Amino acid sequence: MRIGVPREIKEDESRVALTPAGVNELVASGHEVLIESGAGAGVRIDDARFVEAGAKIVPKAEDAYGAELVVKVKEPVASEYGLVRSGQILFCFLHLAANRPLTRALADSGVAAIGYETVETDEGRLPLLAPMSEVAGRMATQAGTRFLEAPQGGRGVLLGGVAGVPPGKVTVVGGGIVGANAALIALGMGASVTIIDVDVDRLRYLEEILVGRVYTRMGNKLNISEAAADSDLVIGAVLTPGAKAPRLISRDVVKQMRPGTVIVDVAIDQGGCVETIEPTTHSDPVRIVHDVLHYGVTNIPSAVSNTATYALTNSTLPWIMEIAEHGWREACRLHPELRRGLNIVDGDIHHAAVKAAFG
Repeated sequence: MRIGVPREIKEDESRVALTPAGVNELVASGHEVLIESGAGAGVRIDDARFVEAGAKIVPKAEDAYGAELVVKVKEPVASEYGLVRSGQILFCFLHLAANRPLTRALADSGVAAIGYETVETDEGRLPLLAPMSEVAGRMATQAGTRFLEAPQGGRGVLLGGVAGVPPGKVTVVGGGIVGANAALIALGMGASVTIIDVDVDRLRYLEEILVGRVYTRMGNKLNISEAAADSDLVIGAVLTPGAKAPRLISRDVVKQMRPGTVIVDVAIDQGGCVETIEPTTHSDPVRIVHDVLHYGVTNIPSAVSNTATYALTNSTLPWIMEIAEHGWREACRLHPELRRGLNIVDGDIHHAAVKAAFG
């Protein structure tokens, strides 16, 4: 099968969908890999390394999109909508529930679109989203810490405190992979950390592995409101696979927060779990609403593009290989987890949560 890897053109996106090692594996299995020139520049992988691995470098995005299977990191942007076509397979992060124009464009194109974020095992794990959730969770705390600094407009709080001065307070809403990793970094910095989740078993598990170093609270409006009002940094880490994120942090809650506090909404790709959030970029990452700094970057892991690329491709390559070997229909028949990742096919929305998002 011919596999195309376009250069990512979403603003401030530096990752690439295949590494030279992945190219080498695919070519060794008899597949042809077309890499758009410069696709690896953001990870410091030059075209020559891809050529050494067996890829063919093509000059334009149209050439990479001419392949049967197109592999990307982020969803196509508006200028790429016309490049996807019927009979083609698109495999990348999609986040369609928060993006009606893209959903319509992919449905109109006739492409078979499989979202990394919706590939799901029988146990409910999301193996292709997990590595980016780890990165985004850890980066969320780092970003929040930076914008708490007074020169950035924050309250001027050091999360770890110092002798005689108490540590900063961090509330993490959502105890999944993002939330656990955000809490882990915050704890490492010496902060006082509260995790809120609706799953008491998950909270019990987090208390056990973190040896009582975190406070846990059940996920309800009152607990979220009280914890946010008492926090220096709030991290939104909520996920419903494929669906639009629930708005758990309302405008009224934000109004109760102290001036200069920071919200980092990692759920922004799925529309955000904070009512007052809007998408931002690494170049312009923060908006101030009700004197609270809102960080809504939609591709947080791109800030550490090297680490993120290798972490992502470690997980995606086996599935790329399956699709290349069998085609998407047979691969989905053989692997129910891949079938659950199918978002759009033959003009129809296939994923139930995406369908529900658009009524």
